[in-house]
Parts: sequence; C-alpha cells; structure tokens
Amino acid sequence: MKQTLTPTLTKFHAGYFRISLSLCSQALLWKTLGEPADGNHLFRRLFRLMPSTAFKILWSLALLTLVALSVVYLLRCLFHFDKVKSEFLHHIGVNYLFAPWISWLLLLQSSPFIGSGTDCYTALWWIFMVPVMVLDVKIYGQWFTKGKRFLSTVANPSSQLSVIGNLVGAQAAALMGWRESAICMFSLGMTHYLVIFVTLYQRISGCQCLPVMLRPVFFLFIAAPSMASLAWDSISGSFDSSSKMLFYLSTFLFMSLVSRPNLFKKSMRKFDVAWWAYSFPLTALALASVEYAQEVKGGVAHVLMVFFSTLSVLVSFLLMVSTALHSSAMFAIPSAQQQATDNNNNNNNNNNDDEEEEDINGRRSEPADGIIS
Repeated sequence: MKQTLTPTLTKFHAGYFRISLSLCSQALLWKTLGEPADGNHLFRRLFRLMPSTAFKILWSLALLTLVALSVVYLLRCLFHFDKVKSEFLHHIGVNYLFAPWISWLLLLQSSPFIGSGTDCYTALWWIFMVPVMVLDVKIYGQWFTKGKRFLSTVANPSSQLSVIGNLVGAQAAALMGWRESAICMFSLGMTHYLVIFVTLYQRISGCQCLPVMLRPVFFLFIAAPSMASLAWDSISGSFDSSSKMLFYLSTFLFMSLVSRPNLFKKSMRKFDVAWWAYSFPLTALALASVEYAQEVKGGVAHVLMVFFSTLSVLVSFLLMVSTALHSSAMFAIPSAQQQATDNNNNNNNNNNDDEEEEDINGRRSEPADGIIS
C-alpha cells in the first residue's frame, strides 16, 4: 500500500488545502446570500429562488473534498513524516498547516445540518480550534524568541493564514454567543496582523519573497481584513464603522492587486494548485460586501456586492473546471529530464523577472519542491 501511494503522498502538501478553503468559503457565501434579510436587493432575492438542493450539493462537495484532502495528508504524516517535518520548518509551507482547520471552521459555519447553538457545534469548534491555538503558540513564539525564525526573516504573504485562522475562529465563537472567546481570538489575530502587514509593507531586510509560481498568494492581503470585518460584525452584532474600515481596506488592496496584472502573468503560464489562492480571498471579500450592502443599503454598496459575489463564483467555477482538466497531472511525479527542464525554465524566469521578485538586498528566494508548489 505504501509503495502504491508513495508517488501521490510525495507530491501532496498542505498547499492543496487551498482547494478546500475555496470550496468551504463558497458554501458560506451561498448560505449567506440565501438567508432572509431586511430590504433584500434583487440579486439576493434571485439567489433565494435557487433550490436549496444546489447549496447542499455545494456544501457536500466541499465536505467530500476536505475529507479526501485530510485523509491523504494523514497518510502523508504516517508514511512520510520527514516531508511533513520539512514542511513545518519551511517559511511558507508551515503557514498552510492552518488551512485545513480554517476550512473545517468555515464548513462548520455554513453547515445546513448543525446549528450554532447546539452541543455538536460547540464540540466541533473546540476540535478545530485547538490545533489553530497550538500552531499560534508555536509560530508566534518563534517570531520573537528564536534567532533564525524572526518574523523579519520569514515573513511572506502566506503568513497571514495564521491571522485568518484566529479571525475565522473568532467569528465561529461569536455565532455561538461566546463573545469573550471571540474577542480573545480577534485581538490575537489583529495584533499579529498589524505586525505582519507592517513587516511585509516595509520589506524589511531579510524578508524572503515568493517564487513566481506562488504569486497568487498575494491575494491573501485581501482575505485577512475581509475576515476581520466579518469577525467584528459577528462580535459587535452590526457592520459598524470598524467593520466598514476593514472592508474599505480590503477593497483598496483588491484594486491595488488587479491593477498590476504583470505581477501574476508568469504564474499563469502553467496550471498549478497555487491558482486556488485567488478564490478564497475573493470569496472573503464577497462575504464582507454582502454584510456591507445589508448595512448601508445604497446603490454603490449593492453594486459592490453583486460584482464581488459574481466574480467569486465565476473564479471558483473556472478553477474547478481547470482542476478537473488537469487532475491527472496534479499528483504526477515528473521524470528526471522533465525536472531538469522545469528547473532551467524557473531559473530563466527568475533571471528575467522584475523587481518584485527581489528582496531589499537583491537576494532571490527559491521554491521548495514538494512543500509549497
């Protein structure tokens, strides 16, 4: 059995949980759009006309995908623990260890079968949040106590996944009525978000950049403030000024990224699981826009809701189609000749790339095969 699974387990890594992040957040978006609300816009009324079966199918697809990815990663832990250890020690790969638990929390919030006030919901929240808190203690502790793991030396856009884990947990806790727990998780997430954002914004010496193929991860800049606005909305009970400011920041960062298509051009030449990094942040922004439109009830607010929601659904659908078309190649192990060719192509891309690929000292970061690709 081990020999049969080795090619798949060798290729697999925590970055594949980008797929479950996208599908689970899509399920939450569909649930939110389908809920009754005061002064519904035509878009939401049309969405509610869809049969509930459509949402349940999407939620079931997200569940099956997440279960399948979790089982494969568990087998990787059993048979190739050395690779899991290498992933944990990698400055990008370690951040994606938050992704499965974030996916489970999103799936829990969107569940059509488990209410937020039930004992089952509470038990599952604890099961999914404990690993997030353990990773928090480990990673945040390394940032300010361990010489080679200072944040300034390991920070990259995927570092925001640790923040998102706390914010999603805070939102789920607020839905249970656990306001103090929600505030605790929110404060922990936002404190570290400010530190990470400033570190990345200043490009402090030693901060490593992402390989070209991982540039879609830059969209996580959108996800963190979007989830923060949703979490604070759940805690405060309304989409108040604080939530609005975070939504405005997300919108600004979205415009900043989409106005620079050349930044992502090289990463789009060949399909990669990293493409799924586009979907979750856009869905988080769409969720925030829904709550914003519900609070403001203005024409511009509803245009933003329709635009971001439509874009999110469209991007997720295109990614599902692309993944289905390239499914056979996602876990394939390339031959030695192909690996040499790909390495030469990557080196050529790096040599000809623009200044965003260099850090402040002119050094270039190298991808870690089998960890973050």
